[in-house]
Amino acid sequence: MDSADSPFHPKPERSLRGLLWGFLAVVALGGAGVWFFAQEEIEQIRDSWRPETPHEEYLKGLHDAGLAGTALSQSWILEAADAVEHPRVVELPFREETFIAPEEPDAVGYRFRLERGQLLHIGLEVEADDPPRVFLDFFRLPDDPDDPLRPVQDARRTPEGLLIYEPNRAGEYLVRVQPELLKGGRFRLTLELNPALAFPVEGHDTRAVMSFFGADRDAGRRVHHGVDIFAPRGTPVLASAPGRVSRVEVTNLGGKVVWLRDSRKNRNLYYAHLDSQYVRSGMTVEEGDTLGFVGNTGNARTTPPHLHYGIYSRGEGPIDPFPFLERPRRTLAEIDVDRARLGTWARVVNDGLRLRATPESRGDVVREMGLHTAVRIVGASGSWYRVALPDGTGGYVSARLTEDVTAPVSQTVAAADVPARSRPADQAPVVDVVAAGSALPVLGRFDDFLLVREPSGRTAWVRADALE
Repeated sequence: MDSADSPFHPKPERSLRGLLWGFLAVVALGGAGVWFFAQEEIEQIRDSWRPETPHEEYLKGLHDAGLAGTALSQSWILEAADAVEHPRVVELPFREETFIAPEEPDAVGYRFRLERGQLLHIGLEVEADDPPRVFLDFFRLPDDPDDPLRPVQDARRTPEGLLIYEPNRAGEYLVRVQPELLKGGRFRLTLELNPALAFPVEGHDTRAVMSFFGADRDAGRRVHHGVDIFAPRGTPVLASAPGRVSRVEVTNLGGKVVWLRDSRKNRNLYYAHLDSQYVRSGMTVEEGDTLGFVGNTGNARTTPPHLHYGIYSRGEGPIDPFPFLERPRRTLAEIDVDRARLGTWARVVNDGLRLRATPESRGDVVREMGLHTAVRIVGASGSWYRVALPDGTGGYVSARLTEDVTAPVSQTVAAADVPARSRPADQAPVVDVVAAGSALPVLGRFDDFLLVREPSGRTAWVRADALE
């Protein structure tokens, strides 16, 4: 497979000139209704000259060194593609610890949805004696399924190594984790959500919002272009983002107002009905700095003190601020299972236990498993294990419904010389031949095979119908 044609090496098919003309045509139309189309065109233009990702550089290095055609490299390449094509679909926030064996090339993909106004924090911790190079790839799924994945290029990296990203619009995203060849260990991925903007009234949150975006004003002659946050007079009003104070003025409608230009996203943040202003035009402020104090000036003189808070974006107009201030309702679950079992074999303790697509009891059912079905534990999330069945099927099971395979569930005897195989499949390599009459402790099962402990102490798979 040539690196330029690999499914995870995006290669835009449209010409740069065509993209530029398309973008200019969209911008010429104007209005918020086409803003999202303009964003798509901008991303395509940006992607047309982006630098290679570290994963792509590594793959190119394999090609340049003549190693891409080896069986091990091909397996690594296929695992990277499979993680993109068949990712785990998860809800945010999400945390999982994964074990990847050095001798078995592997990659894990996680797909999720981001809404506008959310701020995603991506953290990756590596636990290994010899920490490997780990590729953390972050993609946006394109609107057109025929287009390639687009690596996210505008995520910020903190000194602690976190990636922070705020989407310009809602969409589907994917994170892939893959160590370099012949390297492995434990990897803890955290996908955490926060509001994109800090709450603008000290000591309060969205429960203080009493009037919402789009509500009728003046008997329906206009609509509300912000949210009203009620708080006692004199409560400090805070900068929701770092930026520059562009205007401090008094108007008939807003009373004492402050306009703040958000330096991260070039948004205009509007603070109105202030009792007093604490900044002047041209000042640079940091997130959390005081801009003024809650009041009811302007056309709010007959209402209780509150802050009218608005967001405006050039080319789009007013934006609903509520999603930018709301904290996620789901909490990030701590991993509370035995992490020492990662990478080991286990068996399920219930007949008909359901393998689920996500680590929760309401997750889609992948398949049902019989009593003592053997699974390999490859990840942990909350109180669930992510497991792989011997045929490669993956999913999640409740950790409490699994047990180690150290103690046998039964004993059996080889009726004749029996080939012991590396996997529960007739075409799997034979690792040994068990002599007739040998006693075999049964540790688990899968389809027509039993996982047994050979007389040598090694575990292997034998056909159930070859045993007494």
